[in-house]
Amino acid sequence: MKKYIVLIVLFMPFAVFSQEQLEGIVLESSTGEENPLPGANVYWLGSSVGAITNEDGTFSLPYKFSFNKLVISYVGFKTDTLTVTENKFIRHVMKASEELDAVTITSRKLATSRSYLNAQNTLFVSSDELLKAACCNLSESFETNPSIDVNFADAVSGTRQIKMLGLNSPYILITIENVPAIRGASQAYGLSFIPGTWVESIQITKGAGSVVNGFESIAGQINAELVKPTTDDRLFVNAYAGVNGRLELNTHLNQKVSDKWSTGLYLHGNLRNQKFDRNDDSFLDVPLKEQINVMNRWQYTNGEKGIVSFINLRYLNDNTQAGQVDFNPDRDKGITNFWGSEIDTERFEVTTKLGYVNPEVPYQSLGFQTAFSHHKQDSYFGLNLYDIKHNSFYSNLVYNSIISDSRHKVKTGLSFTYDHYDELVNTENFERTENSVGAFFEYAYDNLDKLTMTAGVRVDQHNRLGFFVTPRFHARYTPWEKSAFRVSVGRGIRSANIFAENQNMFSSSRQINILNSGGKIYGLDPEIAWNYGFSYLQGFNLFGRKADITFDYYRTDFKNQVVVDWENPFEINFYNLEGDSYANSFQFEFNYNVFENFDLRTAYKYYDVKTDYSSGKLQKPLIPEHRLFANASYETHEKENGALWKFDATYNWLSEQRYPNTDLSPAEFQLPEESPTVGTLNLQVTKVFSPKFEIYLGGENVTNVRQPNPIISADDPFGANFDSNFVYGPIFGSMYYAGLRYRIK
Repeated sequence: MKKYIVLIVLFMPFAVFSQEQLEGIVLESSTGEENPLPGANVYWLGSSVGAITNEDGTFSLPYKFSFNKLVISYVGFKTDTLTVTENKFIRHVMKASEELDAVTITSRKLATSRSYLNAQNTLFVSSDELLKAACCNLSESFETNPSIDVNFADAVSGTRQIKMLGLNSPYILITIENVPAIRGASQAYGLSFIPGTWVESIQITKGAGSVVNGFESIAGQINAELVKPTTDDRLFVNAYAGVNGRLELNTHLNQKVSDKWSTGLYLHGNLRNQKFDRNDDSFLDVPLKEQINVMNRWQYTNGEKGIVSFINLRYLNDNTQAGQVDFNPDRDKGITNFWGSEIDTERFEVTTKLGYVNPEVPYQSLGFQTAFSHHKQDSYFGLNLYDIKHNSFYSNLVYNSIISDSRHKVKTGLSFTYDHYDELVNTENFERTENSVGAFFEYAYDNLDKLTMTAGVRVDQHNRLGFFVTPRFHARYTPWEKSAFRVSVGRGIRSANIFAENQNMFSSSRQINILNSGGKIYGLDPEIAWNYGFSYLQGFNLFGRKADITFDYYRTDFKNQVVVDWENPFEINFYNLEGDSYANSFQFEFNYNVFENFDLRTAYKYYDVKTDYSSGKLQKPLIPEHRLFANASYETHEKENGALWKFDATYNWLSEQRYPNTDLSPAEFQLPEESPTVGTLNLQVTKVFSPKFEIYLGGENVTNVRQPNPIISADDPFGANFDSNFVYGPIFGSMYYAGLRYRIK
């Protein structure tokens, strides 16, 4: 009975919405077309009442008859003061400062930025940042970002895995336009199914995220916003070719169908059909691959009625072949002539989003999201068979309003999730259904000056996890100019999909053991963790140029965890934690505009990630304790025809990483306790000929660093010692690429 009382309390109506709100949108037209301008300052002249425009350029702030002068400003644009005589929707287009008759001030929008006003510690990554590297899919979008660690999951599949705060991607809530997307069956390879050109921006939030987006977030949240048919190029073409045989083509076609409807067709194809074995271990350095990826996106906008809607239809077919160079699937599948693997994935998605803003009461809005996906993977790894079917449905209803005035905002809503899994692991079938109904309430206070905080709680009834509560809290305090102290705390809970999330284990001869049997998911109990965080951001001028520093510290404490134990070289064991498991993460970041058009970003990270295994408390394997990062970018001055050069360099250095224990292996297969250090350098040069056309050349790992013998017992892949999971660095040498981009606005 208690849990139903909680649900009722969460949805008690709010009846004290008294103060009027002024709504509007700020646009810019520097490119010849009007586009939303996020991050612009909007405030009443002579007062401390103001707001910052959202990602879509919209804003809302309190309105009184005594307020009649509205100031809108943004660095690099002319500051405008509007006379407001009545409360009606404001639509304003900013003019670039170059159009001023007297003083000319030039400024560039940063490719990555942090807000000084948000309660959450969020890094905003724009499309400009995604172009700094060979960003062919979402898993490759973080190479120039110090907050996310990227490495190969194993030495066979070529799959890249990401980590945040020292924890693997399953502990990160990864969403596409705030809809949970990379989860369940798509956890291992799903990031490679999102083409980079489809991504408009990425928001990376450290620590437990908002209760609005679900209960699974533990380490943080990564949200990718896709390009919109109304703001994307009418035609966009991106072609890419790498010396490792990788060919890719992306094409966007956008069309305005009517005054209210626009549509976009997004096509992606990639092919890699050349075999490479540069380290002569008989295994392919990179797998062979074919992928077809199609998305049709519809956008409906009715400003008069306050309605915005999106409908996405997407189909994916991805085929990957890995293993030994001489492996022929038509001849060798299921036998021991040569070791090989095929992963065939077919996926279909339908997502919808509907947003409504009350034209009469603009601070009240309603949003509704739904997503259905069918994911089918047929795969084998040598003699290991793994097939999975995953049908998923998600819906989320969110209501936004204020209490008294815009300093006090509330969000409340309902969510429903349904997942059906059908897995075949060798000869054993695992089938289960999970569903949950949840309710949430989030209160946000923002005085637009010193303090911003967000406090939320959600309650969920899950058919396997039971009834549980997940609270979250974030706060930002600004004691002086250009500063932000942030704290956060939150609880997360999730069911571990042990096979889908650890598919790299199949590329070995290890025996798979599930040691617990009393839980409701593979005999295991759900994972529960608390995350605590603190960060400090300070902006300042150094030798007359802009700079900022960031310190952050986060700790994740697992109250229950599904331990993935690699410490026996002949087994992989799954069991629930008995004892302690935690991850401490410290990061220092320094960003500096060294001189005009030249930006430098540096970072140092320290990880302390330990778990009580059955053999004792150990540092989690293959996580460097120390990491150094540096990124430098430079642009030449843009000419009248829009031509310019862009130069980018990224360096990563990783300290020693602990190997899983190999003492039980024969002497020739035993490894030292730690790996060597490793440093890699990536470079890219882009020549922009005009706003329509540009080419780029680049190299990954140009210093040709390579891990020797990444596969243990590569000459006997069906023997007891075969293992491809001891990867600490690049498994093949330098890789160079070239590409072009063509667009019609």
